[in-house]
Amino acid sequence: MHEILDGVDSPQDVKKLNIVQLNQLAEEIRLLLIKSVSECGGHLASNLGMVEVTIALHYVFDTLKDRIIWDVGHQAYVHKILTGRREKMSSIRQYGGISGFPKYEESLHDSFNTGHSSTSISAALGMALARDLKKENNSVVAVIGDGALTGGMAFEALNHAGQEGRDLIVILNDNEMSISRNVGAMSSYLNRLRTDPSYTRTKEELENILHRIPGIGPNLARAANRFKDTVKFLMVPGIIFEELGFTYIGPVNGHDLVELRTVLSNSRKMKGPVLIHTITEKGRGYEPARENPDIFHGIGPFDIDTGSQLKKSVRTYTGIFGDFMVERAKNDPKLVGITAAMTSGTGLSEFARRFPERFFDVGICEQHAVTMAAGMAREGLRPVVAVYSTFLQRAYDQIIHDVALQNLPVIFAVDRAGLVGEDGPTHHGVFDLSFLRSIPNLTIMAPSNENELMDMLHTAFHINGPVVVRYPRGVGEGAKITEERQILEVGKARIIANGSQLTIVAIGRAVSIALEVQKIMAEQGIRPIVLDARFAKPLDREKLLMLARNCSRFITIEDNCLTGGFGSAVMEILEEANNSPEILRIGIPDEFVEHGRVDILFDSIDMDPESIVESIISKWPDILKQNGTWELLKFGQS
Repeated sequence: MHEILDGVDSPQDVKKLNIVQLNQLAEEIRLLLIKSVSECGGHLASNLGMVEVTIALHYVFDTLKDRIIWDVGHQAYVHKILTGRREKMSSIRQYGGISGFPKYEESLHDSFNTGHSSTSISAALGMALARDLKKENNSVVAVIGDGALTGGMAFEALNHAGQEGRDLIVILNDNEMSISRNVGAMSSYLNRLRTDPSYTRTKEELENILHRIPGIGPNLARAANRFKDTVKFLMVPGIIFEELGFTYIGPVNGHDLVELRTVLSNSRKMKGPVLIHTITEKGRGYEPARENPDIFHGIGPFDIDTGSQLKKSVRTYTGIFGDFMVERAKNDPKLVGITAAMTSGTGLSEFARRFPERFFDVGICEQHAVTMAAGMAREGLRPVVAVYSTFLQRAYDQIIHDVALQNLPVIFAVDRAGLVGEDGPTHHGVFDLSFLRSIPNLTIMAPSNENELMDMLHTAFHINGPVVVRYPRGVGEGAKITEERQILEVGKARIIANGSQLTIVAIGRAVSIALEVQKIMAEQGIRPIVLDARFAKPLDREKLLMLARNCSRFITIEDNCLTGGFGSAVMEILEEANNSPEILRIGIPDEFVEHGRVDILFDSIDMDPESIVESIISKWPDILKQNGTWELLKFGQS
C-alpha cells in the first residue's frame, strides 16, 4: 500500500503535503514506476531520475493553467501519476491504455503532444508569445534533457527566446553528470542571490542611486557592470545561456525537494527567460537501472528482483545489421558508421567498440548526420547512416539537397520501418516509402527476411549512388542466413509463389503477410501469385507488366501509408503502360495509428491476413465461383 500516493488524485493534493510527506511520495512513486514498467515495459531509468523534479513542478505550478512541455515526453510518467492516471499505469503503452508520451487528448494536464526530441523550447516559446498576445498571466515551462539539447532545433529556440525576452522557464535536466559538492555549494549561494526577489530589487535600487550621483554615479555604475560581467564569466557555469539572453540558475540538485521548490518558486516570479540546470541521476532508486541506464532507458517487461528481461534474447533485424557492419568493416577501410544518439538502438554498439575511429555519434542531429555523411562520401568514404524511420523524417531536406542531388553513395540503414508497436504514432515508421520514393537517384530496398537483409546491405555497397535499406523492428521470419552473399540485380523482384486469378505484390515485412493470405486462400481453392518486390525504387516494371497481362486483378500490400506509397507506385507503372487491371491496395490508412502490440495494431486496421482475405473476397465476390476454372500460371522463382 502507498500511504501517501494513494491520497494523491490530482496536483492539488501534492500542494497540501509537507516536505517529509513529499519525500515519502517520491519513494512510493519510484516503487510504482518499477512495478508498472516491469509489467508493461517502457522508459524507466529517465523517469526514476525525474521524480523529485516533477513533484516540485506540480507543487509550484498549476498544470490546468500553467503550461509544462516535456521534451520527447518519455520522462513524463511521474507527471501522469500525479495527474489522475495512477490507476492506469498498468496499461501504459498497451493497446487501449494510456500513452507512453504526453497526449492532450488524454488529459487536460498535458499541454502539448511530444515524442520526438528537441521541440519543447520552440513549443514553449510559442505558448509564451500566445499568452502575451492574449494578455493572459500564466507560466510556461519547458523540460528538456541534456541529450535533447544536442539537437539544433533546441538552440534555434534558445536563440529566439533570448531575443524575445518573454517570461519563460527552461529546465535543463542533466543526468549525465555527478553532483559536485563544492560547485554545488557555490551554485546554491549564487542561486539564492540571483533568484531571491529582494536581491533583484536591492540591486536595481542601488544602480538607480549610483546613477543619480553627479559625475561619479554613472562611472561607478559602469564599473559595477563591468565587474559584474567579469565575475559572471569567472564564476557562472552557464555563461553560454546568459549570453543567449537567459538567466542561468544552477547546477541545482535535482533530488533535493527543498532546493527545487525554492528555485522554482523564485523563478516563476522573475522576468524574462530563465534556464534552471538540474542534476539528476538516471535510474535512481533501482540499482539495475542505475548501473545500466542505457538498457533501462526503454525496456520490455523484466524481473524486478534481478532486472533481467523476461523475453528471451532473439536475433533481430537490428542485430543482423550490426553484425553485418562489423564483418564488412574488417575488410573495408572506407566504411564508416554514423548515428544520431542511437548507438545501441541501431545495433552499432559492437561496431563502435571495434572501430571507434570510424564510428560517429553526432547526438540528436539527424540533419547534421546526413550532410556530414554526404561530405564523407564526397571524399571517397562509404558512410552508413543508421537511423529510425521516424527520425529520418527530420533530415528530409538534407537527403534531397546534400545527398541525392549530388548522387553521393550514402547508405541509409532505416530501422523501425512500418508499425513499431508500443511507442505509438510518434514513432511508427510508416511514411518513409512515400517521402523517399519521389526523390531522384535513390535506390530503395526492403527485405522480406533476414537473409535478404544481408544481401541488400551487401548490394548497397555495389551501387554508385544513395541507397535506402528499410527494415522493421524486432525479429525476422526465421530464415537461415547463408554464408555466401549475393549482389541483387537492382530493380528486380522475385516470384515466390505461383498461382492464378490474382497477383499479390508485397514488399518488406508485408511479404510474410502476403504468404499467409495465399495460404488461407489456397484452403478455399484460390491460388494467388505472390511477388516479393524487394525494390520500391526502381520497381520491376517488366515483371509487373507481364503479370498484369496474365492476371487482371492485383493486390498490393505494404507496411507504409497508402497515400503515395508502394501501392501507388505500382499503380503508376501500370497506368503509364496503359494497362489497367483492377487493384486493391492494402496498407496503413490515412490516420495516425495508436500504440500497442504490432499484431494487435495490424488487426485494428484490417491488415491481418484474415481481414485481407475478407477484403479481397468483398471486392471480388465472383472469385469464389471461378474456383478451379483458371489454369495455374507458373513463372520462374526469381
